[in-house]
Amino acid sequence: MKSFGYAATNATTPLGPFEFARREVGENDVCIDILYCGICHSDIHQVRNEWNNAIYPMVPGHEIVGKVLKVGSKVRKFKVGEVVGVGCMVDSCRQCPNCKDGLEQYCFKGFVGTYNDHEKDGKTITFGGYSTNIVVNEAFVLSVPSNLSLPGVAPLLCAGITTYSPLKHWHVKEGKKVGIMGLGGLGHMGVKIAHAMGAQVVVFTTSPSKVADAKRLGANEVVLSKDEAQMKQHIGSFDFLLNTISAPIDINAYLSLLKRDGVMCSVGIASKDAKLEMNRLIFGRKSLAGSLIGGIPETQEMLNFCGMHNITSDVEIIPIEKVNEAYERTIKSDVKYRFVIDIQSLKKG
Repeated sequence: MKSFGYAATNATTPLGPFEFARREVGENDVCIDILYCGICHSDIHQVRNEWNNAIYPMVPGHEIVGKVLKVGSKVRKFKVGEVVGVGCMVDSCRQCPNCKDGLEQYCFKGFVGTYNDHEKDGKTITFGGYSTNIVVNEAFVLSVPSNLSLPGVAPLLCAGITTYSPLKHWHVKEGKKVGIMGLGGLGHMGVKIAHAMGAQVVVFTTSPSKVADAKRLGANEVVLSKDEAQMKQHIGSFDFLLNTISAPIDINAYLSLLKRDGVMCSVGIASKDAKLEMNRLIFGRKSLAGSLIGGIPETQEMLNFCGMHNITSDVEIIPIEKVNEAYERTIKSDVKYRFVIDIQSLKKG
């Protein structure tokens, strides 16, 4: 099946037009006509081989929303014309304990990434959502609530589930005080979701210009993290902190803000490991944790939750021709809060 996309051919040149073939639709497959695809900062890391795992040519994109074009003979969950989504994974071993628990992101053998990975045959390269279509096993396709704006749904498939999963796992709800560290693509989703869960939400940012926007998104309070006086006012008061910051930070200053038995969970991959003072954990029985996206059942749960609360990502829609410009702006945090590619612009091209 012919597909058109935008690809990186090496780590230093801009993305450009690329024609390739998708596999034929198998009996358990769903073929999706892609409508929108979000731009995740991890796309940039992988395109530029900053994680030393690049496979070229690379068609990025793991925040995919589209309509079903065709289904295989054994597909029962989806029908032609339905609106569906695809996130960061398109397969896993499906046999290990984690996969059987619906936690495919922790597959013992490693999940198959939507792009920049190999299918389970070890040979076929996966190509992502900066393209006109995609073929995915139905087990890794998600239903999209009909009431949500589709461009704003796309980033839910990564930023949405990345923040929902830890908030749900650590039982964020009414009566809990929750801090969201950073207000970018991940952080703004964390604010919306924690607010919808009923928590008291406090945003930590270094930017005074983000205070009003944080409150618009659902924060009850905003703390400027460089202001020691503001930080001290919250010592020992948080049930949960969600760290979405990828830049190096003084993690110990934040650990001091946790209550006894409080948890800080990191979802942003820092460019440099933080220096941890273990006494910050010991005195207070506090925990420092991490979380990776979410499994397929939980991702569907997140989409349903967002449908119930009318939650989508704040996005700026761009044509495919502006993808390289969008990368540079993403690096500068010059977007509120996610870029989404209108794939119709690629089809017209």
